[in-house]
Amino acid sequence: MQAKLQEQLSLADAEAILERLPERIRAALVARAAEIEYPIEAVVEMAIASFLDTEALGFADCKPGRGQ
Repeated sequence: MQAKLQEQLSLADAEAILERLPERIRAALVARAAEIEYPIEAVVEMAIASFLDTEALGFADCKPGRGQ
């Protein structure tokens, strides 16, 4: 069976990532999502993508090494 490729992080995946993060980081991501009124999965995706590429808005835009 072939895995389905996803363009965005799912809510279930975002929750799995969040529960494994230190509390202060989890709280900051949740607060940021509330502040900008975005779904938490979008905020987690943007945080990871921006770590990999400072010019990325999300994984679809991410090209590691470009933003450094």
